[in-house]
Amino acid sequence: MKKLLFAVPLLLLVGLVSIFALTINRDPSLVRSVLIDKPAPQFSMAPVEGLDLPGFDTAALKGAPTVVNVFASWCIPCRDEHPLLEALKAETGVRLFGINHSDAPENARAFLAELGNPYDAIGADRDRRVSIDWGVYGVPETFIVDARGTIVFKHVGPLTAEAIRDEVLPALEKARL
Repeated sequence: MKKLLFAVPLLLLVGLVSIFALTINRDPSLVRSVLIDKPAPQFSMAPVEGLDLPGFDTAALKGAPTVVNVFASWCIPCRDEHPLLEALKAETGVRLFGINHSDAPENARAFLAELGNPYDAIGADRDRRVSIDWGVYGVPETFIVDARGTIVFKHVGPLTAEAIRDEVLPALEKARL
């Protein structure tokens, strides 16, 4: 009986070490979403107060491929990826919608005034309800929605030039088919 009591914790430790060893080289930015290949959640977001852009809802995502970017003024990585979003918009002309996550309107306005505004629409998600429905872990996160309103891609964390080249542009091409 004493051997069994000693063996159980040892087996649990060996199991945990095995799990960690098998996942050590896993890409931390790869977070699978249960929403991939599913319709975008039902939502409606008011515009950010004081911006001359509309908010948006689920119906607005239909009709053309759309990049949906979740951002906040207080998010340092959002600042880093912002020039890449502007370049993506300029180079592809894709519709770019923003979900302003848990942000004060004056801070969102200042962020966009300072860095530029590539967005066609920005919804204010002050209570994070829409972000939760989209399965957002944190900011920034970027989704691609096809013309039918189906989420076909998710990128967790700040976009990089490599991620845009290797992931976003191919996913956009697929969304256009």
